[in-house]
Amino acid sequence: MMITSNLRLIIGLSVASGPCILLLVLGALLITRALKQRKADALRWKFFSQNRGQLLKQLVSHRADIGERMIISLEELVKATNNFDQTRRLGEGGHGTVYKGILSDLHVVAIKKSNIVVKREIDEFINEVAILSQINHRNIVRLRGCCLETEVPLLAYEFISNGTLSDHLHRPEPGSLPWKDRLRITSEISKALAYLHSAVSVPVIHRDIKPSNILLDDALTAKVSDFGASRYIQVDQAGTTTAVQGTIGYLDPMYYYNGRLTESSDVYSFGVLLVELLTRRKPSLYRSTEGDGLV
Repeated sequence: MMITSNLRLIIGLSVASGPCILLLVLGALLITRALKQRKADALRWKFFSQNRGQLLKQLVSHRADIGERMIISLEELVKATNNFDQTRRLGEGGHGTVYKGILSDLHVVAIKKSNIVVKREIDEFINEVAILSQINHRNIVRLRGCCLETEVPLLAYEFISNGTLSDHLHRPEPGSLPWKDRLRITSEISKALAYLHSAVSVPVIHRDIKPSNILLDDALTAKVSDFGASRYIQVDQAGTTTAVQGTIGYLDPMYYYNGRLTESSDVYSFGVLLVELLTRRKPSLYRSTEGDGLV
């Protein structure tokens, strides 16, 4: 009889305490999830500050319409790329990987994800965002936005589907660009450079004009890209002195030797590109029988 009473007591206590234990478990799970979310939020804010988020906000603050769309959340880009799935990868280079994604507003974008965390690259990233946020030209690639919530900042550009000018120009015949397209592309690049040098409020020098930095869309319309090395030049200045950046073969010799960057530096690079369009020979590879280079 005593055993039966004890058993009933145990069963009763178990039944009574079951909901309490369940509530404790659920409470522990909710607290753990909240702590993880708080930690993730703190980490995102740390990266946002580390990646000069406040500086970027200041740079684009004079254009409210740009500022609102310029900063994209990590959650948005994760959804856009299916968590950066390998099937979405468009290409990979020394500086990082590019993924194809679709934003919530249905814009198709190319998302640039850098592999290396270097202060200079973060500076170049902020520089590129600041420049592209103020540029609107049909022959310059459009920046859709950026994400600062990761250790390495991410850029989202309009998706240009047809590769680079270099890809098309150096295909074996007869797949290479016909003359009429080469001439039109030359005109489009020159218009983009004229816009950068004289039509924007503060002139911009691209500093790395070359065929691999010219994208082509489905209609073979040229789009100047990659503004990481670009620099502003104040209207009342003839140029600026900087550390030399660019690509050997396309690099202005005067800029290379004295570090003085002017609009002429872009013009020289454009001239090399023009010769390459005419001859289909790369300046860094071509040598004549006399040992002369392309330029």
